[in-house]
Amino acid sequence: MKFKSIIYLGIILALTTVPAFGTENDGAIVNVGDNGAETAGGSPFSQSKFVPDISLILDVTYLYRTIKNESYKNTSSPAYTLVPSEEYIHGHTEPFSRRGFNFNYAEITFASVVDPFFDLFAAFEVTEDDFGIEEGYFSTRKLPLGLQLKGGKFLSSFGRLNEQHTHYWDFHDIPLIYDAFFGEGGLNEIGARATLVVPLDFYFMIGAEVLQGKNARSFGSESYRSVDGSVNIGSGNWPDLYVAYIKSSFDIGDLVVLAGASGAFGETRINHGINKLGVSGYAVNGKTMILGGDITLKYQFDSIRYLSLQGEYLFRNIDGDYFKNDISNIASRSDFEKKQSGLYAQLVAKMDKQWGCGIRYDLLQINRVKIGRIDNNVPDNLPRYSAMLEYNPTEFSRFRLQYNCDLSRYKLEEGRYMRKINHEIIFQVNLAIGAHGAHSF
Repeated sequence: MKFKSIIYLGIILALTTVPAFGTENDGAIVNVGDNGAETAGGSPFSQSKFVPDISLILDVTYLYRTIKNESYKNTSSPAYTLVPSEEYIHGHTEPFSRRGFNFNYAEITFASVVDPFFDLFAAFEVTEDDFGIEEGYFSTRKLPLGLQLKGGKFLSSFGRLNEQHTHYWDFHDIPLIYDAFFGEGGLNEIGARATLVVPLDFYFMIGAEVLQGKNARSFGSESYRSVDGSVNIGSGNWPDLYVAYIKSSFDIGDLVVLAGASGAFGETRINHGINKLGVSGYAVNGKTMILGGDITLKYQFDSIRYLSLQGEYLFRNIDGDYFKNDISNIASRSDFEKKQSGLYAQLVAKMDKQWGCGIRYDLLQINRVKIGRIDNNVPDNLPRYSAMLEYNPTEFSRFRLQYNCDLSRYKLEEGRYMRKINHEIIFQVNLAIGAHGAHSF
């Protein structure tokens, strides 16, 4: 484990050993009266109401895949990513899970009211090889007119699924279009957010975010210079990514309707080897726009049983410059354009307190890529079909069996894209302990 990871772990251990209220503190016994005030010596921050809610979530899987690990690494959804899988951004799972047993992640969360004006939340992620902060942000509590501010590192509220943590998903894996545009970790950035709930007879929220723009799937902020010096792209004038969205919800009898529209606009600076001597590499510098629309229809039969239909459509346009150098390290420039889109639709049923099932359809639809005004003729309309059955003995444990038929992966062989059909069976175990806040609808 890296030295930085050891420091993080030490901080967490220190926080988890904060003395509970009513115990000995610096030689004085601290007690609380009916009004929550200290009645004896000691720091007011030793009160139990200042000890944060702490939880641990563990996720492990057993995976069977018809494509072997080494072959799977060499397949992809053509042209949907700007970087290869081995440069995958930090997320809950590896860029490709291994056949057999997988330790996906452990998530440690802290949440608490700071004072009458602020809440504080942090989520730490532990994998086999890494330890880091997934989210760490403050949010306001008492601003007027339905306004709320958030600042720190957080999952963007773009779309329906992005701000949900992995353990809240209805399926083990993220939809293909989210993976293609944002990566398995989603759009997770450092920045600030402002939301306004408009005072209407139904829920209507407007939000905007200003973010650094480091997401390596669609944006990126890396500076680079080609070996021959002809290409010299500076780092971004941070922040470089702007997100806006509207979300609305209303009821029609027992049917709840939730709908939204989102947009993300930012700079794109991604380098793949153009600065390396003796390597055939490429780089992209341009502007990216991603638009999305989502809808969720949830019919509640009673307080437990429901049927939910959820779907999202995303479109991405990238315009800019494409730089390429050969092994002689002479760089060239071409116009670059990507127009891509995709969607997912899922139907999930909660049959009783313990059992649920669902099906999902993924599609990477439009896939038009032009370099130097020449169409690259990459495959489009790439589908994946999924089905899952889950058993929840309690609200703290989940066992899920999922099947994927993935027709979205190709391998480049002798200059041609060859489809590699992949069948997957995933058995997932997800367990949680501690105090964990309720999820949003």
